[in-house]
Amino acid sequence: MSLDSVVEAISSKVSGGSGIGASVKFDCGDAGCVFIDGNSTPPTVSQENADADCTVSCDAETLEALVAGDLDPTAAFMQGKIKVDGDMGVAMKLSSIL
Repeated sequence: MSLDSVVEAISSKVSGGSGIGASVKFDCGDAGCVFIDGNSTPPTVSQENADADCTVSCDAETLEALVAGDLDPTAAFMQGKIKVDGDMGVAMKLSSIL
């Protein structure tokens, strides 16, 4: 799965409304970023590297596993596979789209 596939998968999950009401960036380092603008109607998902209310840093493989449902977000955080910077409340809402 590439970041393009991740963007498509997340887009389909938030198409009815993300419910997060904030912007989130998944920063995968050199592999790129996935930006969710939960403030827009409908929510948009892109590979833009923009400032966000919450930034989740992880490698691309971890993000792909999260989106595919193969990795629990809470377990990933506890294992140090993801790091959260910014609004932790927004990060908690991500479980509804992952």
